[in-house]
Amino acid sequence: MTGLTCTLALTLAAPALATGIEPPSEEVLAEQMAEFLTDAPGSIFAMNPFRAEQTVTGEDGLQVQLISTNPVINTWFVLRVEEADARRPSFYHLENTDPEVWHISLGGDGDDPFILIEGDDDAEECAPWAGRSPELEEAGDTGLPYAPLCDGRLYLRNRVSGSRTNREAIAEFLRDNVIFGDSIVNLIKGTFYEDAFLEDSDEIEEADAGAVVEALGQADLSRFPVMNASPGFDLVGAEGGMEAGSWYAVEDAPGIYSSVMQPGMISDEILNRSGETNWLDGVERNANVYLVAFDMSQFELGYELGTDHPSFGWSSRPSGAGRDWSIPGPDGFNSPAPLVMNGMLSPALLDRVAATFTGGYKRDHGAWRFGPMATYNNGHHYGFLVNGTLLSRLWPGLATIYVLDDGTFGMTTWTEEMNELLPRLRFARQNGVALINPDPETGEGVPGDLVTSWGGGNWSGSADAQLRTLRAGSCLREVDGRQFLLYAYFSTATPSGMARTFQAYGCDYAMLMDMNSQEHTYMALYPQIDDDDWIEAEHLVSGMANVDQNSRRGAIPRFVGFADNRDFFYLLRRE
Repeated sequence: MTGLTCTLALTLAAPALATGIEPPSEEVLAEQMAEFLTDAPGSIFAMNPFRAEQTVTGEDGLQVQLISTNPVINTWFVLRVEEADARRPSFYHLENTDPEVWHISLGGDGDDPFILIEGDDDAEECAPWAGRSPELEEAGDTGLPYAPLCDGRLYLRNRVSGSRTNREAIAEFLRDNVIFGDSIVNLIKGTFYEDAFLEDSDEIEEADAGAVVEALGQADLSRFPVMNASPGFDLVGAEGGMEAGSWYAVEDAPGIYSSVMQPGMISDEILNRSGETNWLDGVERNANVYLVAFDMSQFELGYELGTDHPSFGWSSRPSGAGRDWSIPGPDGFNSPAPLVMNGMLSPALLDRVAATFTGGYKRDHGAWRFGPMATYNNGHHYGFLVNGTLLSRLWPGLATIYVLDDGTFGMTTWTEEMNELLPRLRFARQNGVALINPDPETGEGVPGDLVTSWGGGNWSGSADAQLRTLRAGSCLREVDGRQFLLYAYFSTATPSGMARTFQAYGCDYAMLMDMNSQEHTYMALYPQIDDDDWIEAEHLVSGMANVDQNSRRGAIPRFVGFADNRDFFYLLRRE
């Protein structure tokens, strides 16, 4: 067996998988792995060698097949239903609403097939394809991105539009079809999603905000003026302005902190290091940078694709051997079908959501146009993985943010050896190359080798080909054994300015997210407030609120209230 096959075999032996759909045998796993390791696997199923499937046939010839895309993660399933007299089978993308509780399999072989949903103290048999008004048809007819099945234990993921021009149409649909009106929380509690989808989060022991601020310290600046610029958050102790480089706790948002600075304030010891970055001009030196830090001991990180971006076909950028015109995409396909990408947070997670921010480059920009990276490995299209399901290959050499099955969060440059983590990956997103990575000798965060190379780093620029433009980036910082995820909005910056900023804030690893507009660099958090009838969004920069959807009750936040065409990250308060 390959290293990946051995890793999966050991992982699947864990007691947690004693119920649910059976994992693939070693023989089947080896066959699926061989298919995956080809240059272009050719389908979304072939891209997921750890998938497991089960087929049940009823007395009347009905054939039902259930495919788990990754039994370790236990979240996404494809249901295939074929009637005896049907011209073609029907496919449905199902999502487990609580992978830690529910284990999914098929039953009823030779009789009436059903989905068996087993929990610690509960089991349910469900046949949503059966009856005069099949539950699957009713769920599909709702038009909702997530429609409940089997008493709320599963969702049917429906195809919806996430384009900007259709936002009002989506809002109208929600207003017309949910009896409690515009309220986002009531959308979940109301006619379609019911109370069964909500669970009260247990309280966790939270670190004292003042102690965390002290641990974060100050950025390495040459001066610390009080700035009248501030993010769109309510901050504790910032009534008279924010001291540059200092951290402030966000009001009603435990574990979240904010800071502001300008790159020209960075200490000379960092700015004047030769050979690491390009020189920063006067405009970039005086441009505001807004940062937010998440204490990851209090949060879980997740990731979802948008309805349209990133897509699955070829970028127009690769050239020569980096592009194979004989196949429809770099992984051999240009559609995730029968999987459905719907650009919205699962309703089962809504009561724990703390923040969201946009994911990264869309597919056309997410590959190399210049330099060696454009000419091999299919141009190094940025890879991504959702709910344990590999949707686009993760390439060595690319900056990667990832989450494992146990909630471990990391940010690093992907390597061939790290492919052994694939069976355990819950989420992953690649975006170019490192802005900051650890020095192999000192461990100190230093600018990546390609920060100064416009084409070599695939840094892109604004519409008029200027390298300095509005950008966003994220970094990982560890303080006294505690991980922090930092998200930074640069009102205008080059990769060099971003790298120097993340250096000043003591980051261990940093990467670019997206750029050129506040829509592409959107970040919002959702404070814990007593009003249960509404989700209030506070934005890192006030102009980002323009991307939300207006309604009679107020703004419906992007990503949590309607489907969007872009991918996004989300942070959940730990239970």
